[in-house]
Amino acid sequence: QVQLVETGGGLVEPGGSLRLSCTFSGITTAWYLMGWFRQTPGKEREFVGGISWSGGGARYSDSVKVRFTISKDNAKNTAYLQMNDLKPDDTALYYCAAGFNPVVPTTTAEYTYWGQGTQVTVSS
Repeated sequence: QVQLVETGGGLVEPGGSLRLSCTFSGITTAWYLMGWFRQTPGKEREFVGGISWSGGGARYSDSVKVRFTISKDNAKNTAYLQMNDLKPDDTALYYCAAGFNPVVPTTTAEYTYWGQGTQVTVSS
């Protein structure tokens, strides 16, 4: 059984930083990629970024490019989302997801497994 668990969310002031972690189990192949999405009430889940199985080929949405960085540690079965210079518009429930495409997709349908999400609130 595949399980993804996000941690690291919380309340942070504008301009601050947070690092989210996504620890997973049950994925038996090395050929996976990890994506991060976020969602606010009443809106669709939005692609934030993703990283390929090799750790390369990362892609980001325009709204977080430069400020956010995704990485993964295969030995720890963990992916990370480093978020810097956070803005109130970054407030959302953040999800990690695992997929098996050759390149990082941006749509939720392309991901197979999902975590339960961790809340990030950016407010003074």
